[in-house]
Amino acid sequence: MGVVRRVIHLIWGDDLDDALRPVLGVTLASSAAGSATWSFMAIWAIEELDAKAELPFALLLGAAFAATSGFLGGYLSDRIGRRRVLLFGQGVMVGYPLLLLALSSSKWAGLVAVTLAGMFGALGGSVGQAMVADLVAPERHQAAYASVRVAGNVGVVIGPPLGGLLLVLGSWSALFPTVAVLSGIAWLIAFRFLPHRGAFAPEGPPERGSLSVILSDRRFLLFLGSAVFAWLTYVAYEVVLPVSIVDGYGYEPSAWGFLVWVNPLLVTLFQVRLTRFATPLPPAPKLMLAMLVMGLPYLVLVWTHSLAAIVFVVVVFVFGEMLWVPTSQAVVADLAPADIRGAYMGAFGSAPAIGFALAPLIGLQVRNSFGDEATWAMFAVIGVIAAVLGGLALLGLDRRAGGSRSAVLEA
Repeated sequence: MGVVRRVIHLIWGDDLDDALRPVLGVTLASSAAGSATWSFMAIWAIEELDAKAELPFALLLGAAFAATSGFLGGYLSDRIGRRRVLLFGQGVMVGYPLLLLALSSSKWAGLVAVTLAGMFGALGGSVGQAMVADLVAPERHQAAYASVRVAGNVGVVIGPPLGGLLLVLGSWSALFPTVAVLSGIAWLIAFRFLPHRGAFAPEGPPERGSLSVILSDRRFLLFLGSAVFAWLTYVAYEVVLPVSIVDGYGYEPSAWGFLVWVNPLLVTLFQVRLTRFATPLPPAPKLMLAMLVMGLPYLVLVWTHSLAAIVFVVVVFVFGEMLWVPTSQAVVADLAPADIRGAYMGAFGSAPAIGFALAPLIGLQVRNSFGDEATWAMFAVIGVIAAVLGGLALLGLDRRAGGSRSAVLEA
């Protein structure tokens, strides 16, 4: 067995669906490109554009655009095909880093590009999730989403260190062209290997409107509300926690640099195995447990700021996250009617955009006004709200996620 096969077996095991391999390749390459860009986007905007005051508003507006484009991408993929939308979105991202480089000396044009970057980046996200459900059998949805998530995390492990190295050895003129090459590799893999239609794809384009169906699906809307609160809890970990660690608890920034690697490393090593172990559990208690495991550990930070406590929070949070993400994606794939699966995935994809828009705003404002302890008590409560809403949304869904929609009781 070659080195590459050994690594693949170590990470994904021997239970990987062959139909998913192209999706994993596209996800890994595009994730490496995206994380290498986004890890340094704010620094580029501040240093090159001198846009420190304007940047938060550009990112907030970009998150709103991303939520809209995610739904639009899913909607279009139901009608013209997943592959076409993915190729278009990925093709735009090939040229986008070069556009940013060209706009380095133009403050307002550069800010507009930063604002629109999330919109184009989100265009294919929901489409990719819908394609996973098109490619594998319903009972394999959780395992499939876990495998794709691992590929994304491998890309995150590669991207930021690569970007940092390029900035050390060269400059922005070295980083952005390299990101364009990585995005080009993702596009080539998609063009060459992604099928035009999956074995479990709907027979043809839908003959009904998507938005009206979604707005009348009370179970899905309640689950979407749960997802928004869950993403608030998640983004608090990514954005607010490092601020508390460095500015509030007095640790060096390098400490967070080491801690932040814990997440993708644990996901890479344990996501597939944990998902396989938890697959027999019903989705409602599993998701409620996941959201509680994500949110309640924050209460530890109310009482102590020791390094051991912070490491405990980081590790426990990751295991909750590993339960939550593939299960929630599989649930949406199950709740969605097959003919408008992309639109459902697109609507669900608005939740992370809302989380990234609101969590820093809410968390940092509460922290500035009431301190770190109040902030983490608040996010723990938000995690509990996410768990309660998720449990209510899935009440009566007795079969594991990935089953037939006929198993879902009407809301």
